[in-house]
Amino acid sequence: MVFESFTSPFRAAKKPSHMFFIGCLYATIAVFLSLWLFKQYASLVMVFLTVVAAVPLMYKTMKMEERFDTKTDDEGRMLREHARVLESLVFLFIGFVVIYTLFFIASPPGIVEQLFSSQVQTIEAINSRITGQAFSSMSIFGQIFQNNVKVLMFCLFFSFFYGAGAIFILTWNASVISAAIGDFIRNKVAAIAVPSLFSYFYTFPLGLLRYFIHGIPEIAAYFLGGLAGGIISVAMINHDLESKHFKNIFIDAIDLILLAIFVLVVAGLIEVYITPVFF
Repeated sequence: MVFESFTSPFRAAKKPSHMFFIGCLYATIAVFLSLWLFKQYASLVMVFLTVVAAVPLMYKTMKMEERFDTKTDDEGRMLREHARVLESLVFLFIGFVVIYTLFFIASPPGIVEQLFSSQVQTIEAINSRITGQAFSSMSIFGQIFQNNVKVLMFCLFFSFFYGAGAIFILTWNASVISAAIGDFIRNKVAAIAVPSLFSYFYTFPLGLLRYFIHGIPEIAAYFLGGLAGGIISVAMINHDLESKHFKNIFIDAIDLILLAIFVLVVAGLIEVYITPVFF
C-alpha cells in the first residue's frame, strides 16, 4: 500500500513530531475521498478511510513493541521504548484533529453537515444527558472517569481481537473532538462584534487548547490500552505466549493498563478542576 511507504514505526519513534504531518495527510485524503465518492455517508466514510490508512502503521508498531518485549527483561527500558512510540501516536492523533477541525470551520454549512452529521449527533446526545442536571465536582469526575475507562476497555479489546482495531475508536474520537472544537471556534467568532479572518487565527489555538488540556492525556491513555491489547494479540499470533518470554509480555501489558488508568485519573481531574478555570 502506498501509505505504508510514507513512514515506519522505527522512523516514527525516532522523529515523533513527523507523525503530525502523516496524520494531516491521512485525514485530508480521507475527507476529499469521502466527499467525492460517498457524500451521503461522508461523516462515517471519512473516519473509515483514515483508519484504513493508519492500520498498517499501527499493526507494525504493535509487532515492533511485542518483539522488543521478547528481547529484554528490563521493564523500565520497555516503558521508555513505549513512551517514544506513544509520543508518535499522539502526534498522529493531533494531525487528525487539526485537519478535521479546519474542514469544520472552513467549509460551507452543507459540507459541514455531510462531514460531521454523525459526530454532531453524538455531541448532542452527550450534552442532552448533562443539561438540566446538577452535579457536584466529584460526581462529574466520577462520570467522566467511568466513561473514559469504558473507552479504554474498548481500545484494549479492539486491539486484542482486531490487532490494530483501537485506531478506529481513536479516529472516531478525533472526529468528535474536532466537531466540538469547530463548534466552539464558530461560536467564539460569532460573538465578536466585527469578525474577520484574524478572529479565526486567534480562536483556533484557543479551541484546540480548550480540549487538548485534558484531551491529550486521555488519548495517551487510550493508546496505552491499545498497545497493551495489541502486544498480547501479536504474541498470540507469534505463539510467544508459549515461550519463556510470556511473563515479560504479560507484565508489560499489565503495567501499560495500570499506567493508562492512572493517566485517566489525572486527565479527569484536569477536566473537572483545571479546564473550567480557563474556559
